[in-house]
Amino acid sequence: MTPSVRFGAHSVEFSSLDKVLFPESGLTKGDLVDHYRIVAPCMLPHVRRRPLTLQRFPEGIGQAGFYQKEAPDFFPAWIARARVTLEDGSQQDQVTADNLATLAFLGQQAAVTLHVWTSRAPAWTHPDRIVFDLDPGEPTTFATTRATAHSLRDRLRAVGLTAFAMITGSRGIHVWVPIRRGPDFDEVRSFARSVASSIVADRPADLTDEIRKDKRAGRLFIDIGRNGKGQTCVAPYSLRALPAAPVATPVTWSELSDLDGAGAYTLHSLPRRLARRDDPWKGMGRHAADFARARRLWERSEG
Repeated sequence: MTPSVRFGAHSVEFSSLDKVLFPESGLTKGDLVDHYRIVAPCMLPHVRRRPLTLQRFPEGIGQAGFYQKEAPDFFPAWIARARVTLEDGSQQDQVTADNLATLAFLGQQAAVTLHVWTSRAPAWTHPDRIVFDLDPGEPTTFATTRATAHSLRDRLRAVGLTAFAMITGSRGIHVWVPIRRGPDFDEVRSFARSVASSIVADRPADLTDEIRKDKRAGRLFIDIGRNGKGQTCVAPYSLRALPAAPVATPVTWSELSDLDGAGAYTLHSLPRRLARRDDPWKGMGRHAADFARARRLWERSEG
């Protein structure tokens, strides 16, 4: 008999919870569901009403997974959807994770990694976050990535923007910046590009904003592409499809200074951290700044 578990107002039916999804560590689908249950209080405020792209691995991360944007017909009706318009003018419904029951169901679907938009439904055409993805190339060290994140924070602070750091669980660091809803994706991406270009100009031997990999020459890539319409970034507290099951983990700036890698926290170690300290991104929305004002100050400072 398939076990059914109630999460608030909704029930989720589980099957094959002993199926191994991470072969090297033996972690199972049940472990994935437990992870979502543990991180839900911290994760939900950052993903609620944001369209999701699901990265699913039904046969485990040792096999090819797939990305899923459109919500399948078999997903329960109680799971919230955001209707978004695609580049060709057509529309599709994407899942939003608005409660623990949805996260648990996505765990049952072997959705190992969740990727979120920088905007929320229903006003999904107007982002309320700016995201900078610091992606180190070889032989860029994590120390360089960390120092660049701090420099970026300071430059943004000078124009009234508050930056938050997250180690991605892979190699780099994401810097998230809350803004009041108003500008469209093109405006936000243009601003992010100007900021990235300015920082690169200060250290061109170490940093780059070059999109083509063959032109980066091992430098740290400041990627602003996450700010485009329909683009996504890894969700806070999401697992990564890597052997040690690392977690994309929001950290304080002082904590970041003491870390030596982007995979510092895993499915095993994160619960101990959450038991010791609150979510460092708690209340991020209260720091949302006026984008137009910040852009004016930035343009003035750049001459």
